[in-house]
Amino acid sequence: MSSIQLTSAEREELHAEAVSICQSLIRIPSVNYGDGKGDESAVAAKVVQLLSEVGIDSKIYESAPGRCNVIAHIKGTNQERPGLVVHGHLDVVPAHAQDWSMDPFGAEIKEGMIWGRGAVDMKNMDAMIIAIVRMWARKGIRPPRNIVLAFFADEEAGSLFGSRWMVAQHPEVFVGCTEAVSEVGGFSVTVSGGKRLYFVEAAQKGIHWMKLSATGRAGHGSMMNPENAITKLSEAVAKLGTYEWPQRYTKTVKVLFKKIAEVTGNKYDEKDLRPLLTEIGPMARMIGATLQNTANPTMLEAGYKANVIPQSASAVVDGRFLPGFENELNRTIQEVVGPEISIETITHDIALEVDFEGSLVEAMNRSILAFDPEAIPVPYLMSGGTDNKALSELGITGYGFSPLKLPSDLDFMALFHGVDERVPVEGIKFGVDVLEDFLRNS
Repeated sequence: MSSIQLTSAEREELHAEAVSICQSLIRIPSVNYGDGKGDESAVAAKVVQLLSEVGIDSKIYESAPGRCNVIAHIKGTNQERPGLVVHGHLDVVPAHAQDWSMDPFGAEIKEGMIWGRGAVDMKNMDAMIIAIVRMWARKGIRPPRNIVLAFFADEEAGSLFGSRWMVAQHPEVFVGCTEAVSEVGGFSVTVSGGKRLYFVEAAQKGIHWMKLSATGRAGHGSMMNPENAITKLSEAVAKLGTYEWPQRYTKTVKVLFKKIAEVTGNKYDEKDLRPLLTEIGPMARMIGATLQNTANPTMLEAGYKANVIPQSASAVVDGRFLPGFENELNRTIQEVVGPEISIETITHDIALEVDFEGSLVEAMNRSILAFDPEAIPVPYLMSGGTDNKALSELGITGYGFSPLKLPSDLDFMALFHGVDERVPVEGIKFGVDVLEDFLRNS
C-alpha cells in the first residue's frame, strides 16, 4: 500500500474540486436523444482542458460528428503489472425543464445536493476521476499500475459511438489492461438497525430489446373483423406484461442476500429470496428485477385513422436476462405471445458476472472501510448495463465502483434518468476520498 497520506488541507481541496468539476460538467448539456442524435464535443473539450491544465495529455476520438470519446494515460510505478481502465460516460439522457423544480443544467446546490441532469448518471464519477488525477499531477503522485482514463460517448443509447466503437476501432488504447471500474457501484444502502451495505456491481443483466409484430386484414372500422392486428398484438402484449417469471438466483444474488439475511437477522431461504427485499427499501425495485428475467412492453405503434382497421401493429419490449438464462427468456417470450406474433431483435447485449474476490475487490473493500469502518461491502447484480460490457470483449474484467455514502432515506435508484436528479455533496466528498485511496493502492 502507498505510504503517501493526504493532509487535511489537500483533502479539502480535493473535495472542493470534485464538487466544482461536477457542477461544471452538468452545466454542459451533453444530451443523448438516441438514434445517433447526441453531441459530447463540448463536454469532451472541457475534460481535455481540465486535464491539460495540470499537464495531463489526452486525446479525443470522434466516432461521428460531435460524438467524442476522451482517452488519457496515467503512468504507474510498476510497468510489469496489468493496467486498469477507469471509465465514465459523458452523455446524459434528456431532461424537460418544465418537469423539474430546478434548472436541470444549472447544477445549483440546494439542501446539500447538486441538482442537475447527470448528477448521478454519471458526471459525479467523471468529476471524481478528474479531480483525483489533477491532484496527483500537482502533488507528483503516481499510482502503482498504469491507468487508462476513458470518458465515453453514447452510453445512454447503446454505446455504438462510444465504448463499442472504441473497442472495435481502437483496441490499442486498452492494451495491457485486464480490469476496469466504472459507474453504479460502491454506494451505501442502509438496512435494519442502521447498518450500511455498500453495493459493488459484480454482474449485469443482458439486454434483448425486440419488436413484436402482428398482421391482420385491413378494413373499415365499422365492420366485423376477426383478423384485427391490433387485437392480436394487444392480447400478446398483455400476456407478456403480466407474465410471472420464475425466480432464478445467480451466485452474485445468493452472496448478496445471504449477507442481507445475516446483518438483519432474517432467515435465508434460497427457495424464495423475495421476502428479504423489504429490508433494502426503495432499492427493492431494482434488486427485485435481478431475481428473474423481465420483459416489459415499452412502445406501441398501430393505425393511422379512427375508422380504419390497420393491416399491422407492433410493440417494443425491453427484455433483460440474467447471466445464464438468455435462452429461457427468448423461449418463454415466444411461447407467451404465440405463433402469430413475429419477433425481431432490435438490440442485444451480453450479461456479465464476475467473482467478488481477488486483489482488486480487496482494494475496493479496504478503501470503503478506511472511510466508513462500519461499512459492509457486498456484490450485487444490476438490472441495467454499463460500458463494462464492451470492454469485456477485450478480456477486461469490470466492476461498478463509483463510491457514495448516501442518506438512509434517499431513493437513489429513482434518481437515475429521473426528474430532479441530484447527488449529495457529502456523498461526493466521501466518494472521491474512497476512489482516490483505491486507485492509489490497487
